[in-house]
Amino acid sequence: MSLRRKDNERPRQENRDAIPNDEGTIAARMAIKPAKREEMFPIALASMILAFLAVLISASRGYLLLYGDAVAHLAIARRIIDSVNPGLPQIGSVWLPLPHLLLVPFVSKIQWWQTGTGGTWPSFAFYILGNVGFYRLARRMLPVHWAFGATLFYALNPNLLYLATTAMTEPLFLAIFVWSTVVVMECIDAIRDEQIRVVKARLIVAGILSVLSVYTRYDGWVLAACVWLMLTISLVKNKRVFEKVRFAFVILTVLTVLAPIGWMAHNWRYTGDPLDFMRGPYSAAAIERKTAPPGQHYRGWHNPAWALLFYTRTAQVNAAAWETGFLLMAAAIAGTWMLWKRGLARASVLLWMPLPFYIYSVSFGSVPIFIPQLYPHSYYNARYGMELLPALVVFAFVVVAWFENRIIRTRPVQAVFLQPAVMVLAIANCVAMTWFTPLVLKEGIVNSRTRVPFETSIARELLAMPQGLPVMMYTSDHVGAIQQTGIPLKQFISESDYDSFHRALAEPAKYAAYVVAIDKDPVSDAVKKNSSNLKELTVLCTTGQPCARIYESEIYQPAKK
Repeated sequence: MSLRRKDNERPRQENRDAIPNDEGTIAARMAIKPAKREEMFPIALASMILAFLAVLISASRGYLLLYGDAVAHLAIARRIIDSVNPGLPQIGSVWLPLPHLLLVPFVSKIQWWQTGTGGTWPSFAFYILGNVGFYRLARRMLPVHWAFGATLFYALNPNLLYLATTAMTEPLFLAIFVWSTVVVMECIDAIRDEQIRVVKARLIVAGILSVLSVYTRYDGWVLAACVWLMLTISLVKNKRVFEKVRFAFVILTVLTVLAPIGWMAHNWRYTGDPLDFMRGPYSAAAIERKTAPPGQHYRGWHNPAWALLFYTRTAQVNAAAWETGFLLMAAAIAGTWMLWKRGLARASVLLWMPLPFYIYSVSFGSVPIFIPQLYPHSYYNARYGMELLPALVVFAFVVVAWFENRIIRTRPVQAVFLQPAVMVLAIANCVAMTWFTPLVLKEGIVNSRTRVPFETSIARELLAMPQGLPVMMYTSDHVGAIQQTGIPLKQFISESDYDSFHRALAEPAKYAAYVVAIDKDPVSDAVKKNSSNLKELTVLCTTGQPCARIYESEIYQPAKK
């Protein structure tokens, strides 16, 4: 009698995270278990093939350098090893350092920096890691066939595939985000089962991932805090486990706290302001003040309701074709509620973290989002909606799995065709989004139409100059012109070296053989104040861009060696 009761209880213990049907029983085919290594290998292999095809398409069509941010990320990584004063100070104070440090080995080859290929390989790798992590995450919430279906839908997202070919930070952050969620879920399960060794390992891994997230994007700061809070609450509820893993928890806490402090210390060391990334001249607030018309603000400024609309609408358009994003969002909300109400995989709610973060960022952080579906019908920061993609997909498939469980007894024939039908829809979604150009790619194309020709015209002038002579140029806005030429950055007197740049601003003709002054930049302002001994060679103007004026110094003398 006792043995029979234990046997009956074991399946419920193993499958406690399964999606129950209305009667509270668990169908045999709905059994949910952690992903096995042999399950994840095909995901990695298929992801590699998809990423390789995406790279071929993007490279052949010139899509690798559409985003000005991608060009800037590559330039920051390049100047760490190629500038007047190379080294870690070249990381800067606003964009977080991890993406640039990962790019350094790839941009050391000047051709890879020039073509943008250097930014492809890290994103390529993190796309694969992100897909594997997503499958492992889905496998803890779904049976194997629906975990595969959700991963297929996620991996085939054309916006994600495009970003996997560029130097943008989304593939890296999404991989960290997904794996952080997986580790939190596994750690909480291990705490509940009192698996001490597993808890210790997961706490340390969570700490490492928190450091990586903090040094990748500022939403990673919120992610790290949420990870620490969720794990702390779980440990406090099980004091017996807490006592045995106290040292590992201290490591997690120290890593979580020191990571943001480290970045503020870096800002203080090199700018004199620990919050320079928030209020300095290159911060989001400063850019918004510079680009917005006087007295006007973007829709959503200090308005959380509009911010919610813009962000969720952007996430929907990024995730699904046409207007099916509304259906995907509704299903994801329903799936989240189903799991939470039944007390299943509640740690997965961490996937919704980007929603409050971006509502706050749009409302009070000077981070506008524009998409063509909403006024003013333009393109800006549409890629931010990609961070909600894991939540939209995995929770929507929770509803799909629940629906299958509902009909499997009453309509077994129809249930057999449900999985193939959903797979076809996932592929159709990819084809439809690609056919009409995915939003993130479209933004890159639209916003590069005037920038790229302008930088190309500057690049032609730079290549016509005698090589090896110093050129004074403000590179923060149009470093793509230098990138196109392949001329080493150390040949340029720019803001990347504070001392030489500010010395040259006082007397441009004395310290530079040539000067590239772009309207309203610091070099242009310096030339207006002191244009003596400068001969204007040409003026370059392109629609939608400021004019650039090229000057030659009449008195420059190379320093004697």
